[in-house]
Amino acid sequence: MDKLRAMKTFVQIADDGSLTAAAGALGMSLPAVVRSLAALEAELGARLFQRTTRRLALTHEGLQYLARSRDILAAVAEADASLADETQAPRGRLTVTAPVLLGQRVVADFVTRFVGANPRIRCSVQLLDRYVDLVDEGVDVGIRIGALEDSSLVALRLGEVRQVVVASPQFLRRTGTPKHPAELRTRPCVRLAGPARPGWPFHDSGRRLHVAVDGPLDFNHAGAALLACEQGAGFGQFFSYQVQDALRDKRLRIVLADFESPPQPVSIVYPHARLLPARTRAFIEAAKRELAPLF
Repeated sequence: MDKLRAMKTFVQIADDGSLTAAAGALGMSLPAVVRSLAALEAELGARLFQRTTRRLALTHEGLQYLARSRDILAAVAEADASLADETQAPRGRLTVTAPVLLGQRVVADFVTRFVGANPRIRCSVQLLDRYVDLVDEGVDVGIRIGALEDSSLVALRLGEVRQVVVASPQFLRRTGTPKHPAELRTRPCVRLAGPARPGWPFHDSGRRLHVAVDGPLDFNHAGAALLACEQGAGFGQFFSYQVQDALRDKRLRIVLADFESPPQPVSIVYPHARLLPARTRAFIEAAKRELAPLF
């Protein structure tokens, strides 16, 4: 007896609720379906269906075996698909999302190189400074900063980033360097517009601290806020990757480093799936290899 074929026949019967319908779906004769089921039950030593002239009903043993059979058949299909993927280059459309500045400074370059190395993949990149529901919006992979809250996603950590407070050297010469985050309450700060927050986060002697800040400027985009800080408009709080160029060129300086919050993870996230397409798996592996060293 071909055990896998018998399992597939059994599952089809359970799905259709009919021997005749299962035979049609499988392209088998009715007697062949009956023989397959009988042989499987004989080998298992258990009845899988209660059969009457009008209907089929799974027995307790049948319900248990059905769940196991589905898992086994899915695993076989996954193994077959993986082997098929290994024999041909990844192909198809891949949709990727990332925060705007992270996308501009890191992800765009990586994706360009990835597509160059995989010419049969077409990649659509969405740079958005908002939460993106990967499943509802049809996105294959996301690059995210912060803890993962959606249990329907898989997250692979690439590294981490800090939240730092910065200001331009000329601004600090004019106003002085703060010694404690509380001083920011009375200093001009450049803010990012968005969901209401309790204030800029800090850590003071192991305790979380949020400082409400104010100032003449707020922006809905980190790039614009960064430029305002470079021009001496006030203090700003950004992720470390956003300010690395300005720090290197001495256009900005970090202040209050002793009060920074713990670093936040940078992760590549994707929906749970038993069968990831080869293009998605190739992207994830390349991201782990090439993006992780940048954080």
